[in-house]
Amino acid sequence: MTAAEGAGATTGRTPVERPQFRYVEELVRHELSRTLGGVRGMVEAALPFVGFTVAWVSSRALYPSLGVAVGVAVVLAVVRLVQRSSLKFVAQAVVPTAIAAIIATRTGRAEDVFLPGILYNGALAVVSLLTVAVRRPLIGFVVGAALEDPTGWIRDRALVRMSSRLTLVLAVPYVLRFVVQLPLFLAGEVVWLGVAKVVLGWPLLLAALFVIGVLLSRGRTPIEGSAVGGAPAADDVEPSRGPLA
Repeated sequence: MTAAEGAGATTGRTPVERPQFRYVEELVRHELSRTLGGVRGMVEAALPFVGFTVAWVSSRALYPSLGVAVGVAVVLAVVRLVQRSSLKFVAQAVVPTAIAAIIATRTGRAEDVFLPGILYNGALAVVSLLTVAVRRPLIGFVVGAALEDPTGWIRDRALVRMSSRLTLVLAVPYVLRFVVQLPLFLAGEVVWLGVAKVVLGWPLLLAALFVIGVLLSRGRTPIEGSAVGGAPAADDVEPSRGPLA
C-alpha cells in the first residue's frame, strides 16, 4: 500500500484524484504545481495589475485604471465559472485586486494599488526564512498536507533538509519583489511598479520552479522508506540520504 492509499484508508475515503508516486520528489513537484495553479494561475494573478498599469499610462487617472483592473479580475472569474473550473486560482487575482482598489480609493494614490502585494511578499519572505531557521520549512507542509499527515515529515531529517533547500529557492522571488518594489512605492513610481509587478511575477516564479525541478530531479527518495510513507523514524537515527540530503 502506498502512502497516499494509506491516507485514504485512514480517513475512510478513496483517493481518486491524486496520482500515485514512488518518490517524494515526484510528489513535491506535483503538489507545488497544483498549489500554484500552473502557468495559467500565475498569469491570472498578474493580469489585473497589467491592465491597471496600461490604463494608468494611457490616462493618468486613478478611478478608470482601477475600473480596468477590477474588470479584468471579474472577466477571469466569469471565464472560470463558465468552464466550471475552480475559482481557487483566480481568487489570487480577484482578492488582491479588490483589496488594492479599496485602499487606493481611500487614499487617492495610484501607487497604493501595489502596497498589498508588496506587504504580502515581504511577509512571505520573512515566514519562509523563519520556517527554515526553525527547521520547519514551508515546502515540508506542502508534502505533509498532500499525504494528510501535516507533521510526519518532521521526523525525517533528510526530508527536512530537502524541504529547506526548496523553501529557500521559493523564497527568492518573495525577497526580490519586496526589495525592488518597496523603494519604487516610496518614490511613487507607478509605471515602474507595474513593470516590476509583471517582470518579478510569474517569470521569476517560473525560474524558481525550474531550479526546484532541477534539484528534485537529482533525488530519488522512496516514499515508503520515508517518514511521510509511514516508516518509523527516531530523532536520533539518521535516515538514508539521497542526493538532496
